[in-house]
Amino acid sequence: MQFAGYRELMSDAPADRLLQPGDPPPVMTVNDSGASPFLIVCDHAGRHLPIALGSLGLPEDELRRHIAWDIGAWGVSRELSIRLDATVIGQAYSRLVIDCNRAIGHPTSIARRSEATDIAGNLSVSEAERAARAAAIFTPYHQAITAALDRRQAAGRESVVIAMHSFTPVFHGVARPWHAGVLFNRDPRLALALAALLREEPGLVIGENEPYQLSDGSDYTIPVHAEQRGLIHVEIEVRQDLIAEPAGQTAWADRLARLLPQALATLTG
Repeated sequence: MQFAGYRELMSDAPADRLLQPGDPPPVMTVNDSGASPFLIVCDHAGRHLPIALGSLGLPEDELRRHIAWDIGAWGVSRELSIRLDATVIGQAYSRLVIDCNRAIGHPTSIARRSEATDIAGNLSVSEAERAARAAAIFTPYHQAITAALDRRQAAGRESVVIAMHSFTPVFHGVARPWHAGVLFNRDPRLALALAALLREEPGLVIGENEPYQLSDGSDYTIPVHAEQRGLIHVEIEVRQDLIAEPAGQTAWADRLARLLPQALATLTG
């Protein structure tokens, strides 16, 4: 079964045309043998750029901003892995090279502009170059998630998919009031259970499908890896100023490690 916006992975495209010796592998895996039912995935974990692409025409200060990656999300994911004994799979390259939470061919898969910044290195990308980026980065990442879920299914293990993201506090000059948001599409159960628990935490403002709406058109990871398999899931967004530093990452990992099992228990009894 396929949902709108989904395309088959381009596994036969020429990956060797992009990554070179010295470039890191695209997939980062932590605690591959973790016993937890939670499988944590982090689509925008890193901000590496392939050597062949230089800086994409951007200064370093732009490459440190939210347009290049989900600040703090990988740190929270790694800390959650420790607390939950969960496997974590992350993508090492900047979303500006190719966005691993967009279907191949989506208008923002290789963004020409992000917020108010033109991405010079993406303004004239050929079809061959698009295929090379997909084959080198997008495809291995999603194949790693597929393989992990297949292994767990073959072993008779439960899998609950947690997609970890972060969002900028101010976007296009508009401040965002939420400390965190839970995103869902067809199956809101875990998201709503988690939102209810998060609202019991002192001082937190929690959004449902805020600051983004999860859909087939805007997302790839949850529709393909969780919804198509009928797996319980939630996409979590935490505001970046709260998790930019290790102390905040630890605090949010502590909170989510405490609340996610409680939320799941309300569904499974």
